[in-house]
Amino acid sequence: MSLKGIELQIAIPKTFEAGRIAEQKQQQSQLNQDQAQLQNEKETVKNRETVRHSEKYAKTDKDSKGKNQDMNQKEKEHQHNEEEKKTMHPYKGSFVDFTG
Repeated sequence: MSLKGIELQIAIPKTFEAGRIAEQKQQQSQLNQDQAQLQNEKETVKNRETVRHSEKYAKTDKDSKGKNQDMNQKEKEHQHNEEEKKTMHPYKGSFVDFTG
């Protein structure tokens, strides 16, 4: 099979083009693999650092001090609410009209 001059003018540029396309495909597949590996590493680090489930013994119960603090907090809130009710002005309203 012999090629003539005119056939070589068409065949050689096509060969370079085909080689370039093959190289691009190879680079694209390499980039895809690198990206998948990077994403997999990120997921591994995230899974390593986060808690997937908690153990039943990890829950904390409030001790008597915690209960007393809650009671004191509720009493303080109740007293504060009572003081607010007492300090209301006898004839001034509590509604402010911002329209207009």
